[in-house]
Amino acid sequence: MRRLIVEQSVISVLFASVLFAGAAVGNPYERRAGNGSIDLATSQVLEDPFPYYFPNQNDSSNLFPMESCRGVTLEEATIDQLQDYMSNGKLTASQIAMCYLQRQYQTEEYVNAVLQLNPDFMTIAAQLDAERAAGRVRGPLHGIPFLIKDNIASKDKMETTAGSWALVGSVVPRDALVVSKLREAGALLMGKATLSEWADMRSNNYSEGYSARGGQARSAYNLTLNPGGSSSGSAIAVAANQVMFALGTETDGSVINPAERNAIVGIKPTVGLTSRAGVIPESAHQDTVGTFARTVRDAVYVLDAIYGPDHRDNYTSAQVGKTPAGGYSQFLSNKSTLKGAVFGLPWQSFWALNDPAQTAQLLTLISLLKSAGATIINGTELPNYQTIVSPTFWNWDYGTTRGYANESEYTVVKVDFYNNIASYLSELENTNIRSLADIVQYNLDNTGSEGGSPGIHPAFGSGQDGFLASLATGGVMDETYYQALSFCQRSTREEGIDAALNYFNNGTMLDALLVPPDVGQTYQIAAQAGYPMITLPAGVNAVSHMPFGLALMGTAWSEAILVKWASAIEDLQFSSGTAQKRTAPTWRGYTERNVPVLNA
Repeated sequence: MRRLIVEQSVISVLFASVLFAGAAVGNPYERRAGNGSIDLATSQVLEDPFPYYFPNQNDSSNLFPMESCRGVTLEEATIDQLQDYMSNGKLTASQIAMCYLQRQYQTEEYVNAVLQLNPDFMTIAAQLDAERAAGRVRGPLHGIPFLIKDNIASKDKMETTAGSWALVGSVVPRDALVVSKLREAGALLMGKATLSEWADMRSNNYSEGYSARGGQARSAYNLTLNPGGSSSGSAIAVAANQVMFALGTETDGSVINPAERNAIVGIKPTVGLTSRAGVIPESAHQDTVGTFARTVRDAVYVLDAIYGPDHRDNYTSAQVGKTPAGGYSQFLSNKSTLKGAVFGLPWQSFWALNDPAQTAQLLTLISLLKSAGATIINGTELPNYQTIVSPTFWNWDYGTTRGYANESEYTVVKVDFYNNIASYLSELENTNIRSLADIVQYNLDNTGSEGGSPGIHPAFGSGQDGFLASLATGGVMDETYYQALSFCQRSTREEGIDAALNYFNNGTMLDALLVPPDVGQTYQIAAQAGYPMITLPAGVNAVSHMPFGLALMGTAWSEAILVKWASAIEDLQFSSGTAQKRTAPTWRGYTERNVPVLNA
């Protein structure tokens, strides 16, 4: 069924594509008879299946190369490069879109990153090309194809379902503001990305990247392993060069985790910098919309397009007076700015929890920063890390684990979800799903596909225990709830990240904390604080062959600072010849289809 979602869209797109002069990629089939007519019998036989149409199992180093687009290399291209190609007439937005569609067709049966194609994307591309021909270029995103996670509303012919069959057919009232802003910036919405169903809220034992409607999303680095989530498809598509950039959402790790596990850049903004209006919610206190791209510059171009106040999300009013005039791109820098930078390593707080082999690789990158003139201070701890940081693994109910439900993030999120999802559902048309109780019942009524009970569906080992825990709260914001909210925010903000940044205790702040985001407790603390993080590709695990990152953590509204240092580090990575940077997918296990995926 999911394949039909894509193929029905593809059919309309392919019909539209004949309106554009010249094929985006070559025709491997066309052969002509002696009289000049096309030989239909032989023209439909593919004589050269490798390397672009089938993965060659005898050439494991070159399984899924990306075909050139009218002679232009799109694989690993940047937004600036695409703008150059379009401005000098080498490519049009329509041709670029068709080449990305071809890439999706080549790889989608393997990584399963695209849930639904926008059936109108070629029509929109033609409109954008017409604007460019008339002398109007809206900005750096004009004509650039992107995907959005399937919990971000788009008021068009596509569904918005959080990967669940329960919301199929529902009609959203309007675009999410972040989508509307990207349309206005001239970006080309190609479709919706797969995700972990309901952004991981529904279950506590589940297969990351799986949804009933979308199936199992798989990383192009190792298709058998956890691809990171819940914005799995968004990150995978960017990493596999299926699209230029994507949007994801994060409550606790859902941007940073899939970004670092797919060797791309992920920007998780301060809660309130990007509007959540039109996004299927989890927690108003922690939800944020973030960006995925293969470079810091590209991710920042997208951030510039989507941030800003929104009267439908009162949290965004907090940014007024705290964001830079002219956006964040002006803070992009190079390696020369690293001279004099001062970064902290919260070693006992986070680094000590990391895999030693991975840490060894990361420390070579840290040494590179030192050689570029940065000062690295080890031991810049969160003063209360022994209380708030789980010593074993990511655990959003760690307060309860310690015996204090009134110090648990999960206490807050369970109540928030009950109330926030009801508010979202109340605005939908053409659906009978109006409450969390309705969703729970739907999953029970359709347990074969939705895994509403434990032990029924391999992707949902615990059924829908997350939903049931939220349902049991009744949405009541009682004393325990408010104590937990206060504790989580205070202990991770002024008593946590801010205290670590204020290492000198004299008002002079560290430029950023550098942390290993493969340790989930890093982004968990930032999530509870509502503070920003940026992760950069930093290497690949020698055993699992999965990527990992190096992340920068800052205080509220410090995106400009983080952009400056992240872009400088990235420039150093690519100019130094270090192995600790983004590398191409290796497609290990490309023939395997295990569910659940393995955690390694």
